[in-house]
Amino acid sequence: MSIAGGLDQAPLRGRQVGCDTIQVFTKSNRQWQARPLTHPEVEAFKANLLATGIGPVVAHDCYLVNLAAPRGPLWKKSVAAFRMELERAGRLGIPYLVTHPGSHAGAGEAEGIRRVAEALNVLHAALPRLGGIQILLETTAGQGTSLGYRFEQLAAILEEVEQADRVGVCLDTCHVFAAGYDIRSAEGYRKTLAEFTACLGLTRLKAIHLNDSKAGLGSRVDRHEHIGVGRLGLESYRRILNDPRLRRVPMILETPKDDDFITADRRNLARLRRLLNGRGRRGSAP
Repeated sequence: MSIAGGLDQAPLRGRQVGCDTIQVFTKSNRQWQARPLTHPEVEAFKANLLATGIGPVVAHDCYLVNLAAPRGPLWKKSVAAFRMELERAGRLGIPYLVTHPGSHAGAGEAEGIRRVAEALNVLHAALPRLGGIQILLETTAGQGTSLGYRFEQLAAILEEVEQADRVGVCLDTCHVFAAGYDIRSAEGYRKTLAEFTACLGLTRLKAIHLNDSKAGLGSRVDRHEHIGVGRLGLESYRRILNDPRLRRVPMILETPKDDDFITADRRNLARLRRLLNGRGRRGSAP
């Protein structure tokens, strides 16, 4: 949900669309800095969440952050920026902060994995517990030198994190498909969840991004599409939405907004809800 006009507007926009849960940026996603949150802003955001009944809220960090960068100015700047993101989410009472593991920028995957783990260890030491907020490492398509396109890479990061209980995972359907996990068939979905469970444990899965993919299986290209319009097909989402193991996991849409976000988001959300077995709303939201 857009935060244009103030963070407090995001829950109201979510209600317009019919969301149960939403994702927000707590600041501009294209700038390093942000003005500090004021007490009235924080209170207005929390009040609107309470009034709309939306929750949990998931935050996503700035796209400039690269915790996997070679150790140097960019890595240090990224750690500082991510600390600010954590502090802002903590003030707002947001329980999850999603981040892409980042790009090793030619230093190699093993070195990138070490840089991400070191960054998380530095942040955890600097911010003990911080209200229980969890960092969620997002699965990626693996475009360029990005990390996180294999479950084993996320597991390798977690092995080096000293307070690994403070880290979870966000699974993105477009990303895992583009990375080579074929979740279109019943057998492919079963195999993917089995691999996830073996590498990471299903209890680490704290959020899911439901996005269709413009690009094909194993393309390593990150291009989101409207639900049912891309390469994944509606049956992929039917399995996820009706999997009892995932019933309490918040599910978020990052599909195209087109010219009218309300119309586009409502359409995608309606397509998903029609796939649910039985009646009632489910935690899937733009």
